Amino acid sequence: MYVCSCFGITEQQVREHADTGACTPRQIASACKAGTDCGGCVRRIQSLLGRGDCPRRELIDSGAPEPLVAEAAVAPAALSEAAALSEAAALSGVA
Repeated sequence: MYVCSCFGITEQQVREHADTGACTPRQIASACKAGTDCGGCVRRIQSLLGRGDCPRRELIDSGAPEPLVAEAAVAPAALSEAAALSEAAALSGVA
């Protein structure tokens, strides 16, 4: 059955790309262009990926630890600090 009629991509082709490591619609699009024209097939691709072999799922099933999540090195400036910097720049003539 066709998933992407714009590029003639079938369910089988999406599953084959998933079996070789494509775990997101963007990775499927990179592999075969499905989902890059009208976008009507993206939800179907997401559905197929939910049932395909995904390396991430295999790692979770094998008991591998959760991936590390990077935290911001610097806290974002408060709005009042940003306003003060903007005023200082305006007074000094810096754009």
